[in-house]
Amino acid sequence: MGKDKCWEREGYLLRPARSEDAEAYYTQCFDPLDPEVVRFTGCKPVFSREEVVSAFLRYTGDANRHFYLLMDRLGQIVGESVINEIDWELRKANYRVAIFSPSARGKGLGTWMAEKACETAFGELGLHRLELDVYSFNPRAERAYEKAGFRREGVLRDGVRDGEGYADDILMAILEEEWRGAQP
Repeated sequence: MGKDKCWEREGYLLRPARSEDAEAYYTQCFDPLDPEVVRFTGCKPVFSREEVVSAFLRYTGDANRHFYLLMDRLGQIVGESVINEIDWELRKANYRVAIFSPSARGKGLGTWMAEKACETAFGELGLHRLELDVYSFNPRAERAYEKAGFRREGVLRDGVRDGEGYADDILMAILEEEWRGAQP
């Protein structure tokens, strides 16, 4: 996910986020925010336009963040893929992905976006480790990450709230040599 690369798959386009996308990002993804996204990401259920647009503009201007939008055939923003929290000394980063539109789920797009993130992290940025966490009540996402090569490293038992109860926070990562070993 180099800062200017784009990828296409079955009518979906993964491309860099641009400052001019800020308003559409708010209206197409956060107004309103899908309850499943709220649950699976642990974010609050309502964001103001100002919160989303100002954060989006900060993110698109951050040289240490690789922020991509998933677009559907109609040019609507249906997801995002982000490499962030880059630690250049340790050569590691965090990865996160969200598919905002229910119609884009269950199509393998999460795995595809994670694969492109690994390609960028290891093939372009020279990172050694890409890590993430996923909640135990989101097995679909955990499977997508596993298909992309991420491995489970640990579990923070009862590390998150799910409704009235607790759930585990699963820690996953992929290392550069694991990714390289899986390449043809």
